[in-house]
This record gives sequence, structure tokens and C-alpha cells, in this order.
Amino acid sequence: MSENASYIIVTGAAGFIGSCMVEHLNALEYRNLILVDDFGVEAKRKNWEQKGYAHLVERYNLFDWLTLHEPAIACCIHLGARTDTTEFDYSIHEELNVEYSKSVWKYCTEKQVPLIYASSAATYGGGELGYNDDHLVIEKLQPLNPYG
Repeated sequence: MSENASYIIVTGAAGFIGSCMVEHLNALEYRNLILVDDFGVEAKRKNWEQKGYAHLVERYNLFDWLTLHEPAIACCIHLGARTDTTEFDYSIHEELNVEYSKSVWKYCTEKQVPLIYASSAATYGGGELGYNDDHLVIEKLQPLNPYG
């Protein structure tokens, strides 16, 4: 894909899974990437600084940035989340994992942008009911922490 083509948004780009996705896209010669995350975490700098991308956008600035620049978006790969399973402050998970994800979904549906997103096995609890998204089982699942 050329630099003039539409962009691919990758949220969570400074994290392990997000940075691996960016590396994979780079291996496929994609550089038209909008990387989104909290880039202020110095320990995660190594995850993104050598990658090929068009723009770095701080997580909380994403929607203002998109409104200001109105880039053509080919798709959004939403991998951003607070993944700390030892964090029991539900409000942090609510803000970053639920509300932010809803905002990403809203943007994508309004702009008709294909959305690829990740889920977590943490939603299934201890696994005693398996790892199936069967609607008959979902109500019985008991995540072990607020992340789930």
C-alpha cells in the first residue's frame, strides 16, 4: 500500500500485541499506519520507536486528531486495553476497556470503517465453562478480575 493510500489505525501500538501487529504490517510493507497508545511510558518506547508508521497519536487525542485531519481510514485494528489483571480499580478498566472501545466502535460505525478487535480469555473466568462465545453460556461466565 502506498503512502498516499488510506491509513490503518492500530490502537495499543506500544503494547506487546499491538507492537507485534505493527511489526507484521511493516513486514507486509505497510507504513501508512496511525499508531495509537499512551506513548509516555518510557519502558514501552522500544516497542514502537523502530517501527514504520505515518503518525503517532496519543490515546486520548485520537478522536480530536481524526476530526481535525479527517484522514481516509482503511480499517481500525483495536488492540488497546488496560491488561493489568492485578488492577482492581474497576473505573480504570471501565474507562480504558469499555468506554474507549465503545468510542472506537462508534467512530468506525459512523465512518463505515472496518473494525478488527481483540478479546481476552480473561472474560471466561477460570475456564470451567470452556472458552466459547455461545450466548447460552455468556451469562454464566465469572471473570476473575475487573479486566475480565
